[in-house]
Amino acid sequence: MKAAHAGAPPRGPRDSRTVPAPRLVLDEPTAALLDAATVAPHAPLRVAVQAPGGYGKSLLLRELTRIYRRADVPVLDAWQEMSPQDGPFVLFLDDAHRVGEERLREVRALVEARRPGIVLAYRPWPRPAALAELLELLRQDGPPLVLSPFTAERTAEHLGVEPGTAAARHVFAQTGGVPRLVDRLAPTVERTDAGLPPQVLVRFRTDLDDLDADLRGLLLAAATGVELPADLLGALLDRAPEAVDDLLDAARATGLVAPDGRLVPVARRAVASLSPAAQRTAVWQRLAELQLARGGAVLPLVRALRDAGVGGGGLAAMFEAAAEEALVDEPALAAELFAVAASAGRPTAARRALAAALSGDLDAGLRLADRLVAAEGSPDRAVGAAVSGSALAHRGQLGRSAELYRWSGTTSSVSFAAIGFIGTGQLGRADDLVPPDGPPTLLTGAAALMASGIRESLSGSATAALSTLVQAAALLEPAGRAVLLPDSPAALAALVAIHCGELDTGESVLDRAVAADVGAALMSRRHRLLLGWMQMVRGRTASAAEHRAAAGTGPLEPRDLLYATALDAGIARRESDLAGLHRAWAQAREAVMRHPVDLYSLLPLGELAVAAARLGEQARMATHLAEAWRLLDRLGRPPLWTAPLHWCALHAAIIAEEPTTADEHAAALVATAQHSRYGAVVAAAAESWLETLRGAVDPAKVEAAARGLHGAGLWWDGARLAGQAAIRTSDRKAMTALLDCARLLQGSARAGGAQTAAQPAVAQVTEAFTAPAESLLSEREQEVADLVLDGLTYRQIGDRLFISAKTVEHHVARMRQRLGCANRGDLLAKLRAMSADRPGAASRRAPWPRRPMD
Repeated sequence: MKAAHAGAPPRGPRDSRTVPAPRLVLDEPTAALLDAATVAPHAPLRVAVQAPGGYGKSLLLRELTRIYRRADVPVLDAWQEMSPQDGPFVLFLDDAHRVGEERLREVRALVEARRPGIVLAYRPWPRPAALAELLELLRQDGPPLVLSPFTAERTAEHLGVEPGTAAARHVFAQTGGVPRLVDRLAPTVERTDAGLPPQVLVRFRTDLDDLDADLRGLLLAAATGVELPADLLGALLDRAPEAVDDLLDAARATGLVAPDGRLVPVARRAVASLSPAAQRTAVWQRLAELQLARGGAVLPLVRALRDAGVGGGGLAAMFEAAAEEALVDEPALAAELFAVAASAGRPTAARRALAAALSGDLDAGLRLADRLVAAEGSPDRAVGAAVSGSALAHRGQLGRSAELYRWSGTTSSVSFAAIGFIGTGQLGRADDLVPPDGPPTLLTGAAALMASGIRESLSGSATAALSTLVQAAALLEPAGRAVLLPDSPAALAALVAIHCGELDTGESVLDRAVAADVGAALMSRRHRLLLGWMQMVRGRTASAAEHRAAAGTGPLEPRDLLYATALDAGIARRESDLAGLHRAWAQAREAVMRHPVDLYSLLPLGELAVAAARLGEQARMATHLAEAWRLLDRLGRPPLWTAPLHWCALHAAIIAEEPTTADEHAAALVATAQHSRYGAVVAAAAESWLETLRGAVDPAKVEAAARGLHGAGLWWDGARLAGQAAIRTSDRKAMTALLDCARLLQGSARAGGAQTAAQPAVAQVTEAFTAPAESLLSEREQEVADLVLDGLTYRQIGDRLFISAKTVEHHVARMRQRLGCANRGDLLAKLRAMSADRPGAASRRAPWPRRPMD
């Protein structure tokens, strides 16, 4: 690349408040031409320069004029009298495509006589016959010099900014590197985030005023961004094919069209905003009509009409067709377009309700659907009921959702009703449903498999139930983006997978659902939250937090909110983050109140029961847990759904120091152990855990139980069981073996992704045996910490330990320093977190009383 030629203004930062004078930034062929003229100004120069408007032809001729005049070589142009010259002279002919035939023949005669040097600049269109003859004559001295648009680097050089900067990228993207357009955007170089100011677009008015009506119509059609085949343009402009070719050539010659035939972005904006409104509306409406008649895509055209504020009854069918095109990828836009079509009289309320719900706007979807259901005689009442049923399922109202689906009566709706009735414990009503005959679509097939899989999960094989739901998920993937679902087959498959310990299968089916965008925005958060849940139970808290963040922090529907807050609580509990657990619990209380208990919400209820026990808030969960057990009773206590809740209730009882309650849940797990591998694993782990708490540590049994939990996907629980047994055994050899097991199982969790926090399941255990002494609280400091947590004052602590209050204060200050706590509140939170699993405290705790049967 060459620098700006001598005599051009020097480079440097441009003043954004002024419009700089155009200057040459040369590519190699143009620089070579100027260098040749500079070195040998008296040598004959015969060259044609071709480029569309705005590429710098006039600037090049101006620079050549300066070079020749400085060398005292006469310079003439075709607009003045060409009197005979005694010596050599150079003839400059700019805009040769506009010069009349007679003048072009005069220039040709001079060239044939080899009198002058000549530099002729022209656009590629139009090409009068006399100009073609002159160019053919000049070609004997070499091919024409064809000017090109700036590259990204040359654009930055022309602007006086560094290549690769945001300003350079913005201007290049908007202008395509056309020099004249780069100059027009130069004043905005320091305001790339502010959009294109009106004064920039106004400068295009003169370009457009020079165009005839047909060429402006062509540019208006191009401004829609739609691919325009020649036959469509011919029909639009009422032109024969050869006339369309001429118009395309004329459009390229304006310099507003990039080499690929598309309007450069800034020109597109200018053409759309500056063209007369009547012509713009007429062209776009006619183009949309032609596209609709051809069966082509109309969404890009309707976008242009919508952005320009163009509507009306005559366009209603086009807006409706565009909405159908947008439904899969942009349901929110589809809802807007359906609304526009409806305002012009099109019956689009059902499709608009569907689009609104798919986009996540359940309020609008429910309003529209409810009107449809209430409208007697409406052919869309069944659709309205299905939309309402889906929306209410996401809002946690599964029973009401099932009623609406049953009333809707379509084949898929009956299957969804069965899933809802089962989920609310109404098994008889689910069994009474008989799906009507209907077309065997992907949706009806997937819905039937979903209902069958859920029924199988109640009394049949967990493997068969999971397989059926995975098949349903695969069946729905091709059509799932535009299907409104109360729950996705992938989500139900994931729930069954978690309940039976098949986390790899559950994760795989969710990954496929996320990739296929099944259920659009309405299901996206649920899939992400369930992926996070699987990472959480494995102990991969950082990965779980990433999925939780991907689900969003904005307003969540009640079902998603319940899972999100339970996930937050589960992550905080596994990281021993007491402050985070308190924050999550504050939100979870509201989430639990807003969401009635159903079969598909047992996972978060169980996790929150453990969190409530950890915080001493068991009473707040008692009513909801009682309803959960009643629901399971109505369903016959299905082992697959019951075992995980017993497992959580067991841990809540352990934390709350309720041995009798813990024994009851352990016995329930043992009673269901024969129904599935997962049930057998958690039953064995429950017995081993309670024996450990009673001081009877069997290392081989504990290790087998811990490895069983790991195999069932409960990696964090497995590591924790081994760690808890290690700190409760007095056998040094057994302790070492159990710690090695705990480290191994914890390492599996860490291998799944980098963790941002320690893994408390075993870190606090191994710290007692491997950390240097100076990194732990001293025995005296631990005693002080326990009494601080009991709420004693410094004076009371001193009286208890026979030390002064000042010494107690000194110990507290040292603890704050060692633990990195900024204030007393931070210290208390940290001490509470450490107290829950602190090895010293656990080893000093008295074993649980033995059961009467022991």
